[in-house]
Amino acid sequence: MTSAQPRYLRPGRFVRAIRMDAFVAFLVRRGVNVWGSRVLSVRGRKSGEMRTTPVNLLTFDGEQYLVAPRGHTQWVRNLRAAGEGELRLGDKVQRFTAIELPDEAKPALLRAYLKRWAWEVGAFFDGVGPKSTDEELRAAAPNHPIFRLTIEP
Repeated sequence: MTSAQPRYLRPGRFVRAIRMDAFVAFLVRRGVNVWGSRVLSVRGRKSGEMRTTPVNLLTFDGEQYLVAPRGHTQWVRNLRAAGEGELRLGDKVQRFTAIELPDEAKPALLRAYLKRWAWEVGAFFDGVGPKSTDEELRAAAPNHPIFRLTIEP
């Protein structure tokens, strides 16, 4: 399902009202690991200022990945432009470089991501879940950018 316009799903009214992202970011900045959440910092492609947002860090086959459940968000666009960023959990900051994966490399990663976080992000995947076929996951892949991270020592 490829469209001319990259897909982006805005947070719903309820999520915006309770400011869930802000609450998770508050906890993560204080060192509380909320199901693998980190605060992502990446330089804005227009402003040049550091921008932050909570993300779920996926570890799969010894590698670390960021998956964009809401699609082609601002953090995705900024990370594409910058190619690097930081992940924070409490006082621990990890600098990284990122490479965006092609769609054909995504099915196993999407399955692993949904297996862990479908309860939180499943609504953004249009019925695709951890038990979906590879074909269904491949069809969803263009709507969900994934970056492989190389953490700096």
